[in-house]
Amino acid sequence: MYFTYILRCIDDKRLRKKFYVGTTNDLKTRLKAHKTRSVRTTKSFNIIELVYFEGCLNKTDALRREHQLKTGFGRGYIKRRLENYLNTLLRD
Repeated sequence: MYFTYILRCIDDKRLRKKFYVGTTNDLKTRLKAHKTRSVRTTKSFNIIELVYFEGCLNKTDALRREHQLKTGFGRGYIKRRLENYLNTLLRD
């Protein structure tokens, strides 16, 4: 099984926030790599949390979904899909 996942990344020092979209066949190990700063694209963020993932039965489908989520349409989908979660963050 392959997973397309979304991380919420926060850098408190530079006041940056972003969503990171990726694909893996071992979600637990990949998340650990992000959190231990072993991944170049997320190592500058001090807070990393998994906020969404989808499972696919083949790698090609997972990679296509990753590319789709990285488009403008995909970013909008992420915000709509996580709307309630993001709203609770604004209240805290």
